[in-house]
Amino acid sequence: MKKTILVFSLLILAIFLFFQFSKYAFISSDFRVEFVIGIIAIVFFFVGIYINKKSLHKTAKVRPTIDTLKIKELEITKREYEVLTKISEGLSNKEIAEVLFLSESTIKTHVSNLLVKLNAKRRTQAVQIAKSLQII
Repeated sequence: MKKTILVFSLLILAIFLFFQFSKYAFISSDFRVEFVIGIIAIVFFFVGIYINKKSLHKTAKVRPTIDTLKIKELEITKREYEVLTKISEGLSNKEIAEVLFLSESTIKTHVSNLLVKLNAKRRTQAVQIAKSLQII
């Protein structure tokens, strides 16, 4: 983050100095307007390439493989597993019910079953346990 701020600060400073230099050169009639505009376009072209490389081409995270045997061992049903994944996404019971087209009381039942099967007291603890077991 600090490197990005430093690079952009230096870029802004360089562009500012270039504009000041071009203003004085233009007044003294050493440069033509087309030349100044061309240099500015080239500078912004390279800035665009730099930004593209830094922001768009980030490496993808390698997701750990899901231990399906552990899911079967814990006797987690497919629907409970869907609820668990939605909990890990941070959805509330009401939001999960809307996404899965179930009633909120059904979601509460699935959540309580998951808490028992994962030996957890809270939803967040259930997600932590599920991640440690590599089932989500």
